[in-house]
Amino acid sequence: MNLKPKKYLLLDLDGVCYGKHNNYSLERVFGQVSMRMTKFISEKLKINEIKAKELQTNYFYKYNTSLRGLMIHDGISPDEFLSYVHKIDLSFMKEDKIMRNELEKLDMKKFIFTNGSADHAKNILTHLGVYDLFERDKIFDIKDAGYIPKPEAKTFDLMVKKFGINPKETIYVEDIAKNLSIGKD
Repeated sequence: MNLKPKKYLLLDLDGVCYGKHNNYSLERVFGQVSMRMTKFISEKLKINEIKAKELQTNYFYKYNTSLRGLMIHDGISPDEFLSYVHKIDLSFMKEDKIMRNELEKLDMKKFIFTNGSADHAKNILTHLGVYDLFERDKIFDIKDAGYIPKPEAKTFDLMVKKFGINPKETIYVEDIAKNLSIGKD
């Protein structure tokens, strides 16, 4: 592929910036996040963890994030939720010098587009040793999206506006197919 006409690189965070390619299992990160979500839902809604996990899963499939369903149906504060669920141990995650080297070679502006929080992105990218290539102004998170997750078209429009990018000049790397189809449109 000729990358010359492309000026921007847009990366999803989870599953793209780390995963099998650098031996960091998504399960290791998402396992912690998921357990914390279940615990948060159980405690906030005063339901057992089995029912909390069912609700978490149902909301994820219906609204593309569990958070969106919790906001709509249960009045959950998004900031409180995100702060709680993203307090995870990433001590196993080390700098990815190969990824850093490859990103530095690209003569493109680089951005992160995530349904997670900016704090979560900063934590991951710092552990990977590449946060300085992005920093906060190059991260579009769920808060920037008004808590409306990908793949909503409005969220893509907000991201394009924030970054001031032309989608036709952008390479978008995403691990969830439905997010790619909306991104292409």
